[in-house]
Amino acid sequence: MLRMVLAGIFASFFSLMAHAQEALDPNPEIEAVIGGQFDAFLAEDVATAWQFASPNIQRIFRDSQNFGRMVQQGYPMVWAPAQVDFIDLQSFGGILVQRVQVIDRAGNAHYLGYQMIQTENGWKINGVQILPPPQVAA
Repeated sequence: MLRMVLAGIFASFFSLMAHAQEALDPNPEIEAVIGGQFDAFLAEDVATAWQFASPNIQRIFRDSQNFGRMVQQGYPMVWAPAQVDFIDLQSFGGILVQRVQVIDRAGNAHYLGYQMIQTENGWKINGVQILPPPQVAA
């Protein structure tokens, strides 16, 4: 069941990426939220990392321990990154996606899209999608 829910979220996320995109100025608040979650995972503080997740993500996973297991198993580069760099913030039909490059501990680069939503409690992470690496002109 959970896999079906996640597959639906990711399918929606991919369809967003197909829409026209608009590059936005960097948003330090969004970067701080994502950076705070990375810091929490590095400290293995799942309860704090959970606080950066949107209400929708919290409903799906029900508690911080389920959420932490999903990240540790499905996103090991997020659980234990060696380096995190913010690439750019984009809008896809009004949906904000912060692209992030993560270098894992083996030195491999991973590109992630963080869908962000603004709530009454500030910016929250509403989903993360592994992206293909950017195309480099020859």
